[in-house]
Amino acid sequence: MNARNIFTELKRRNVYKVAVAYAVVGWLLIQVATQGFPFLEIPTWMIRLVILLTALGFPVALIIAWAFELTPEGIKRTEVADAERQHSRGGVWIAVVVVAAVLSLGLFFIGRYTAPKVTRTSESLAKSIAVLPFENLSRDPDNAYFADGVQEEILTRLAKIADLKVISRTSTQRYQSKPDNLSEIAKQLGVANILEGSIQKAGDTVRVSVNLIQAASDSHLWADTYDRKLTDILGVESEIAKVIAEQLQAKLTGREEQALAVKPTNNPEPDWWT
Repeated sequence: MNARNIFTELKRRNVYKVAVAYAVVGWLLIQVATQGFPFLEIPTWMIRLVILLTALGFPVALIIAWAFELTPEGIKRTEVADAERQHSRGGVWIAVVVVAAVLSLGLFFIGRYTAPKVTRTSESLAKSIAVLPFENLSRDPDNAYFADGVQEEILTRLAKIADLKVISRTSTQRYQSKPDNLSEIAKQLGVANILEGSIQKAGDTVRVSVNLIQAASDSHLWADTYDRKLTDILGVESEIAKVIAEQLQAKLTGREEQALAVKPTNNPEPDWWT
């Protein structure tokens, strides 16, 4: 049997049609696996398994297509089914290939242009934070300005980190220092994390307590207390901002790391402290 006869026989036995249909349907299955499995949190090895089985099944499908044919009466050997072959069957093959191709392209573009956006949105939300007003624990009510100043300085440092989404002080000022409905506040502000804290000033000593909370689970990601002299308090705000960035896994550029490390002023009593 020469090459021309072989190609003719392949065509007569629908091997070409099966090859095209299998390739399109296989591509569809791979798209479903690569685009859908991560969304459903199915392990990566399952994606590899689908790809491997699809590849291994291709030669098997061609062998079966050569030897057998699917007829209305069931699977028959090709020689037996030749006499029953209907011309209209070619239209069915075309329909199968076209539908599978459309589905494959649809899944490809959905995965290409939608899934990355969902991932980026999810990552952005995980790195979002609102700093609520700090509670003034000092006996002197005038020290409320001191608490506001510490909150503002922490916000200023966090806002300089491009990888973080930081809600402005204007938006958070209407909330109290330690609210009971953190999850609702986080939902209103569109953030995943809340920083709340308190300031206690006694003479020239200041205690700053902070709690970083994941609002959805109401769980503490990090908490700490800093006791400093007034002359050292400015460094605390940078330390807090740096730890928050680490806890939220924000990526800092070299310039941002330097900005967090720099002490803005040596003046221990800025205008908002007095």
